[in-house]
Amino acid sequence: MRRLNRKKTLNLMKELDAFPKVPESYVETSVSGGTVSLIAFTTIAFLTVMEFTVYRDTWMKYEYEVDKDFTSKLRINIDITVAMRCQYVGADVLDLAETMVASADGLIYEPVVFDLSPQQKEWQRMLQLIQSRLQEEHSLQDVIFKSAFKSASTALPPRAIPHPRGHAHLAALVSHESYNFSHRIDHLSFGELIPGIINPLDGTEKIASDHNQMFQYFITIVPTKLHTYKISAETHQFSVTERERVINHAAGSHGVSGIFMKYDISSLMVTVTEEHMPFWQFLVRLCGIIGGIFSTTGILHGFGRFVAEVIFCRFRLGSYGSTSVSLPDGHTSNHLPRTTDNSTH
Repeated sequence: MRRLNRKKTLNLMKELDAFPKVPESYVETSVSGGTVSLIAFTTIAFLTVMEFTVYRDTWMKYEYEVDKDFTSKLRINIDITVAMRCQYVGADVLDLAETMVASADGLIYEPVVFDLSPQQKEWQRMLQLIQSRLQEEHSLQDVIFKSAFKSASTALPPRAIPHPRGHAHLAALVSHESYNFSHRIDHLSFGELIPGIINPLDGTEKIASDHNQMFQYFITIVPTKLHTYKISAETHQFSVTERERVINHAAGSHGVSGIFMKYDISSLMVTVTEEHMPFWQFLVRLCGIIGGIFSTTGILHGFGRFVAEVIFCRFRLGSYGSTSVSLPDGHTSNHLPRTTDNSTH
C-alpha cells in the first residue's frame, strides 16, 4: 500500500514538471544554433564579469537633516605660511560683533623660507591640479571620501591650532612698508582631522601686488558625518569664495590690510555613508542577465530560421518550371499528371 501511494505521488510530481526533458533522438542541432549559443555564452561571460565589478564597487549616499547641535565648539585646523617675519604676524578670533573671543596664543610660529623647494613645488602643483579637477568633476569627492583613513603617519604637523567658533584673521600693527601678505595655505579644515581628505583651500597661494592688500575668504561650513568602511568621523565640509583688493583710501578703497577668513556655519548637516550592493541583489541581477540573454537569443534564432526557411522555400518553388501535358482532345494542361499504382487495380 505504501509503494502504491509513493508511486502515485511520483506520477503526480512528474505531471507537475515544468521542465520536461526531451530525448536526445528528438533534438536537432545545427551550425546556426551552435553559433548563436557561442555568442550567447560569450555575452553572458562578459556581462557577468562587468556585473561582478559593479558588485565590488561602492557608492556614497548623501542624506540631509537639520543640525540640532548648538553647544559643541568648532575646531579650526590651519597651517598657513605668510611672507613676513614672525614678529610681524599676529592672529586673533573675533565674533560677529568684532569682539575678541580668544587670542591665538596657542599659535606656533616657525621661521621658514616662503619659496618652496622643487619637491614641495611638485607637491603643490599636484594638489592644485586635484583642486581644479574637483571643481569640474564633483564625483571625485566620493573617491576622496573612500580613500580617507586614520593614520598617525599622515596626520597634520603640529602647526595646527584649535580655535573656538568665531572670525579669525591674521594682521599686525607694523609699518605699512613692512607689509607683505603674500601667503600660502597648506591646510585649512574644520572639525576632526581626517588624513586623506583634500579641502578646498589646501595648496592655495596668493602673491600680494601691493603692501596694503586685503585677502578675504568667505567660507560656508557644513557639518558632516562620514561613515565609510575605513573610517567613521564627524567633520566639516566647506565652500569658499575668494576676494582680494588693494587698500587705497585716496581712491575710495577702504579697509584693513591683512588676511581675513570669515566663516558661517550652515544649519543643515550632511551624512555621507558608503554603501554596497547586497549579495542577494547581485544574484537576482545575474539571474536576470543569464535568463534574458538565453530568451532573447532563442527568440532571435527562431525568427532568423523562420525568415530563412520562407526565403529558401520561395526560391525552391520558383526554380521549378511549368510542365505541359497533352490531352486526347488536343488541349494542353499545365498541371502535373497524376500517377497511379497499377498494382492496386
